Amino acid sequence: MTDTVMYPPQPAPDADTEGFWQATAQGHLAMCRCQDCGLWLMPPLERCRVCAGATAFEEVSGTGTLYSFIVQHHPAISGYTEDLPYAVGLIELDEQQGLRLPTRIVGVDPADIVCDMRLQVVFEKLPGGDYVVPVFKPVVAT
Repeated sequence: MTDTVMYPPQPAPDADTEGFWQATAQGHLAMCRCQDCGLWLMPPLERCRVCAGATAFEEVSGTGTLYSFIVQHHPAISGYTEDLPYAVGLIELDEQQGLRLPTRIVGVDPADIVCDMRLQVVFEKLPGGDYVVPVFKPVVAT
């Protein structure tokens, strides 16, 4: 019997998300922003939902606050069964209230995670493909 390696699902970029994936490949976090009114948009859209202005991806700071999270204790997604338990959070980015990005939380025991903790982006290669994904870890106080 041979062991089958299971990989996480791979992204499927489209016209609305291509800028996000291009930025992560270069080690940057970029979000969709209206070029007329300046509103940050998540999910990314071709046109602003407020003023209908054109949008483009712009780099963001990569820091934010944990808005909400879950800790996954049971296998649910292939490629992460060896990492149990792991946390998935909704990070509210510093650029705008309500601008939230779902991602894994790394570098901390899931039992120590609390809402409102400060987090910063780091990038990890996604096993099984060529993508780099943003994950967040606690900000280290200096």
